[in-house]
Amino acid sequence: MKGPDRADNLRVKGPSRRLFLQFSGLAALVAACAPRDGKAHDDAFAVLRRRWVEITLGHPGTFDAEREPYRTRLARLGAEARRHRDTMAPTARSLWPDLPFPSLGATPARLRAMARAYALPGTGLTAEPGLGTAVATGIGHYVRHVYAVDAEQTGNWWDWQIGTPRALLDAAVLAAPHLTDAQGAALCEAVDTFVPESRLDDYEGNSTGANRVDLCTVTLLRAIAGADPRRAALAASALSPVFRYVTEGDGFYRDGSFVQHGSVPYQGGYGPVLLTGLATLFAVLRGTPWEITDPAARTVLDAVDRAFAPFVHDGACMDLVRGRGVDRRPFGDHRRGREIAAAVLLLAETAPEAERARWRAMVKGWAVRDTAKPMLRAAEGAAQGAAQGTAQGGDLAFHARLAAVLRDATVPAAAEPAGHRLFPMSARAVHRAAGWCAALSMASSRVAHYEYGNGENLRGWHTGSGMLYWWARGHGDHYSDAFWPTVDPYRLPGTTVSTRRLPGGAGGEWGDTRPPAEWVGGATDGVYAAVGQHLYGLESTLEAFKSWFFLDDAVVCLGAGITCRDGVPVETVVDNRRTGARFTPGTGWAHLEGHGGYVVPAGQSLRTLREDRTGAGVTRAYVTLWLDHGVDPDAAGYVYHLLPGASRAGTAARAADPGWARVLANTSAQQGVEVPSLGVTAVNFWAGGRVGGRAGALTASDPCALLVRDLGDGTATVTVADPRRALDGLTVTWDRPVAAVTREHPLLDRAETGARLTLAFGALAGREGASCTVTVRLAAPAA
Repeated sequence: MKGPDRADNLRVKGPSRRLFLQFSGLAALVAACAPRDGKAHDDAFAVLRRRWVEITLGHPGTFDAEREPYRTRLARLGAEARRHRDTMAPTARSLWPDLPFPSLGATPARLRAMARAYALPGTGLTAEPGLGTAVATGIGHYVRHVYAVDAEQTGNWWDWQIGTPRALLDAAVLAAPHLTDAQGAALCEAVDTFVPESRLDDYEGNSTGANRVDLCTVTLLRAIAGADPRRAALAASALSPVFRYVTEGDGFYRDGSFVQHGSVPYQGGYGPVLLTGLATLFAVLRGTPWEITDPAARTVLDAVDRAFAPFVHDGACMDLVRGRGVDRRPFGDHRRGREIAAAVLLLAETAPEAERARWRAMVKGWAVRDTAKPMLRAAEGAAQGAAQGTAQGGDLAFHARLAAVLRDATVPAAAEPAGHRLFPMSARAVHRAAGWCAALSMASSRVAHYEYGNGENLRGWHTGSGMLYWWARGHGDHYSDAFWPTVDPYRLPGTTVSTRRLPGGAGGEWGDTRPPAEWVGGATDGVYAAVGQHLYGLESTLEAFKSWFFLDDAVVCLGAGITCRDGVPVETVVDNRRTGARFTPGTGWAHLEGHGGYVVPAGQSLRTLREDRTGAGVTRAYVTLWLDHGVDPDAAGYVYHLLPGASRAGTAARAADPGWARVLANTSAQQGVEVPSLGVTAVNFWAGGRVGGRAGALTASDPCALLVRDLGDGTATVTVADPRRALDGLTVTWDRPVAAVTREHPLLDRAETGARLTLAFGALAGREGASCTVTVRLAAPAA
């Protein structure tokens, strides 16, 4: 995705009669593009035109234009539009002297901003003929000199096929009473040149996911402009591929993953664009002959809870699903979180009541907890840019919707949902427990190490090498406030890396950085998880086996088989916190005040560094902890525990209790731990084998992830997964007396109980790495 930010929708309270008189003038634009064919035809397009204006600018009644903050924002928009109108000076080289052609982004956006000032109440220019005529003149001039049928498409395709036609068509609809037949016809002809109907024939390349939704939006606007029922039907029907679950490439996956560019998890980039676009189209087309009735559209509603919400923490969208956009600007994660919140509230307006109630409570919870960048205040600040057509996901409509939700005492502020969500198809994991949250970013044969493109994210090389993000209470801005321009890119938290120097953009553009690793994923019962990554370094000989065991108050981290021949040191970064907080080292442990603790068992030397780092003109303090594996290590390993939010005393106490989490195996064949107090035994089997444990040895016939939990009530769960998606069958054994299987899984072919439990599963390969859980009743211990 490349282009200007887009705005959300707006409702207006008490609009003047002049605002609605403009709709009668839309006939001029319609007649210029296509003939009419009957009253029913006219009525259908009248509904579409009205809906577009209402949804994209607002239904009457959403907010009062005479009250703050709307009054000031609208007046400012009007002043800006007046300035643009008065300084417009069309020449062969520009519409405004400060925007020389082609200015594909800025000039169309300025015209759309003027059109919005014309259409919105409270701007001082509502339905003002001089402004409307200026918009029409500007559109005609731009189409004649830049966006012309005989122009050569140069630069980024997005500008010609999405950004520019969307802005020009939007402006044309809003200021339609003032467009001449010739101006309307020229615009329609230009759009048809760069966005022909055939653009939607194939669901591939850059016509997938969010881009497909954008192209359908442009097609619908063109249909509205030309009263073209064929294009309206195409705009609706061409959305259907977006709704289908995919098993590779771009789109939604059943596990909640969302991918663009073939290999990049993108809930926080293309995702909000897609969700906002679909919410808009659902609302605009509702009740028309082109209403979206595809049953698969249910995928979009499910995606709110399954694909988007897990990656929003206290109002911020986690960076591990923001692709190359992570280093664009400070607090970009909070901005993307607001965009998701805005899209969810808009989608809620046409969703079933159950979803509507749940989503409003969820967004309210995000807003209440977002103290780092308060959502309502930020939406107010972004509203001016959105009204002008230069901001996305933060406008007056979102501010009004969010303010209404926050005021509504019947809407509870939903808490963060505790538990674990694993996304094997996008190599991501999110874990939530009391007072903290963590997220893991990995790379695989399906998922890129990182994305570089358009000159962005030049040094994101190691974000897929097991980067472990985490937030305790009060850490909402930890990765927001200039983290990416100032952090050491070779020392990202949780990663194991070769310190070999890399050039900017190493590995290639647009997510072309996938390693050959197949075993990436894990097993989760929804509460705890065993996650693993067979790591191959980016442009490096590094190979390693990394495991994370996510628990109530800790993440136990294991590394094994760390081997490299780059001729440079290899490091595992225990953490790298953007803070100047007090650091306390202990014997086998360390503590960072206000953040948490670290337990590093004996035999390992924890190295530390406190430094100020500067980038993009700002300086931030860091505390870095790492384990040095030396130059060209051969089968090196590590063990450490991350304790988010732990006190210094609690960290020291955990270090003094080595039996709390016992390492059962830490080799390139198996990695496993046992936590008696939680009843958890978990093993990542890189190869089939047997791993002993006090709660009973675990055996697997083939590579898999296995997690067993004694629930303490006489029952236990056994959870397995096939991260490689390769097994036709799997047999696991737990050396623990079991009386019966009380809850089977559809893939369970055979179960043997008694002195030990044996479970034989069928073809796990078709599960796309998802976990399978079986519940058993434990046998009473022998007398």
